[in-house]
Amino acid sequence: MDFTDKTIWITGASSGIGKAVAIKLSKENTNLILSDINEKGLVEVADICKNNSCTTQIIPIDLSDEKAVEAAVRQVFDKQIKIDCLYQFAGISQRSLVSETPLFVDRKIFEINFFGAIALTKAILPKMIKNGGGQIAVTSSLVGKFGFPYRSSYSATKHALHGFFESLRAENKQNNIRVSIIIPGRVRTNISLNALDKDGKTHAKMDAGQETGITADKAATIICRNLKKNKKEILVGGKELMMVHIRRFLPRLYYYMSTRIKPM
Repeated sequence: MDFTDKTIWITGASSGIGKAVAIKLSKENTNLILSDINEKGLVEVADICKNNSCTTQIIPIDLSDEKAVEAAVRQVFDKQIKIDCLYQFAGISQRSLVSETPLFVDRKIFEINFFGAIALTKAILPKMIKNGGGQIAVTSSLVGKFGFPYRSSYSATKHALHGFFESLRAENKQNNIRVSIIIPGRVRTNISLNALDKDGKTHAKMDAGQETGITADKAATIICRNLKKNKKEILVGGKELMMVHIRRFLPRLYYYMSTRIKPM
């Protein structure tokens, strides 16, 4: 996989890992389409990318709104732009107990993390196939591999992404569609600050684990290196990634550890 002259659409590009990946890819002679609900943030990122002599377009998008997704795709296709890669980093997390969380909060998390991601993918996929193939990357999470306290619906959306995109990959090998699932652990971003609490309001606190995580820039380096290799799953983080192996090979230990998480 060579990024040179590729047109890459990145969601969640105004901050965090999405921003770091966009900036890194802007140094690879790429053409970038940057999307996020935060238009002001997109402008700032686009300016940085343009300073790296990268052709950059801004398309604001609210992934919780199906019509907004359709409008964004029409805007791209009306310009006769060929999408080589779709990298999705947009999402929202959660900090609340199952017993205290009303269904509207669960639905909102699913609309953004799952339905928004698959809506954009479904809109782009047919043309990507027609053009001879392409690469799709979607961002899961460590808790897309196992359940975790205070993340019930967030974890569920990430599990769902694995099922959907693994199926998409299996269906489209002959169409030259390559699929990577990015699995971040603790990365120092604003994800916990913007997470939803039991009332659907922002958590507005930086988790201690998040604060000690790797930087978004380091995460972007790992991600881009493995996207070049077309790696099917990309684990990103530090020692917390051992939980994937503990859950797989020592399930009793995982079950014990998962009940030892301190209440918020």
